[in-house]
Amino acid sequence: MDRIEITTEFIKLDAFLKLSGLAETGGEAKLMVEDGEVLVNGETCTQRGRKLRPGDRVSCGGETLEVAGA
Repeated sequence: MDRIEITTEFIKLDAFLKLSGLAETGGEAKLMVEDGEVLVNGETCTQRGRKLRPGDRVSCGGETLEVAGA
């Protein structure tokens, strides 16, 4: 599992999808979340503004990434 490092206390889900490269644009990230394609800690998440903190895991398109703190 790959880890994506953030330097802040949290990152919003849509921003994380862009940062990690799972989505190319904010619009694409929004659609992925709204369509139920994204899992956060194993559960479908439809809140694109959900705050992710270190230790959270995001799965989409067969990839799972972990949020890591700096």
